[in-house]
Amino acid sequence: MNFSLLRWTGPTLVLCAGIGVFVLLRANAPEPESQQLAPRPVTVYTHIAERADTTLAVHAQGEVRARTALELTAQVAGRVTAASNEYTEGGRFSPDTVLLRIEDTDYRLAMREAQATVAAAKLSLQQAHADADVARQQLRDISVASDLALKKPQIEEAQARLEAARAELEQAQLNLERTSLQLPFTGRVASTSVHVGEYVNVGAPLGRVFATDKVQIRLPLNDQQLAALGLPIGFASTDDAPPVNITAELAGRTHRWRGELVRIDAVVDSSTRLIYATAEVDEPYGSGRSDTGMPLAVGLFVDVEIRGRDIRNAMRIPSQGLRPGNRVYVVDASGLLDVRVAQVEHLTADHAILSSGLRPGERLVVSTLRNPVAGMALATIDEQRYATREK
Repeated sequence: MNFSLLRWTGPTLVLCAGIGVFVLLRANAPEPESQQLAPRPVTVYTHIAERADTTLAVHAQGEVRARTALELTAQVAGRVTAASNEYTEGGRFSPDTVLLRIEDTDYRLAMREAQATVAAAKLSLQQAHADADVARQQLRDISVASDLALKKPQIEEAQARLEAARAELEQAQLNLERTSLQLPFTGRVASTSVHVGEYVNVGAPLGRVFATDKVQIRLPLNDQQLAALGLPIGFASTDDAPPVNITAELAGRTHRWRGELVRIDAVVDSSTRLIYATAEVDEPYGSGRSDTGMPLAVGLFVDVEIRGRDIRNAMRIPSQGLRPGNRVYVVDASGLLDVRVAQVEHLTADHAILSSGLRPGERLVVSTLRNPVAGMALATIDEQRYATREK
């Protein structure tokens, strides 16, 4: 009986004893030392802020177009009898170049007829003067003689006929001159519309030409860009026009030209709320060519940089250092993040000009910073030192 009782209660006693020992050991165990780790600083690239004199630059894009472009039309009717070798797309002409000739036989005959009419009118006028002289001799003893008796109306009529005949002669000469198509400037042919042997009527299109003395580029500007230029609406250049640098990718190379900003429109575009400025380049197909010898061709789409106003002691920073809302991230002397709001004077794709929000010598964060919180610890790498090491 005692053996059976011990057999069933023995394991229970051993288990209870084990639990008691475990509880006793756990109660007397020493407390583990707690260690509070400091947050790990985030490594960022920084730019040391400096003050410097800065000249603002405004960037815009536009299409090159001729300052003078014409649609040629026939001023007289007739058959085209000759065309210059330069009367073709891309052809060059000067003021003494005859681009087209229209058959002038009828116009020469009309001029001869007008010359004959003038001669007859001169004879009639001389006859009227002679008749008036005879009338004055016959009526010299009459104290009061009428103008009709003295042949004065006849003289006036003959004089009017002569003036009309001379006008017809001038018109005939002008029509004869218009059979030769010449332009008073040096330029290029953009397109042609007729061929030799074709009959044209008055007003028929003959082609399109443009002058090559100057080309223009229309540049859209917003309010910020206009402020960077420091020029008023309606500006017109005098002797000291702001210079512009023009670039374009053409034939696999980058070409550059120089020009001037000649004016700013006096009105604001009501649909876009933009203001348009006009830049000009002299001799785009001659001395105004790029440094690579490429002409500034009409129709080319170009990038334009306009020199703006000067700012003294400006804070110029990389554009990646300016965050949304015009905020800047600054690393203070303790290595902690300071978030500030800056006053931006001008912003381009590469740089930002600040008038407040940053002091010389401070470290500006220029790298990406996720979840920035004011006061977070930062480890800095100077941007310039890093770039030098990479080289």
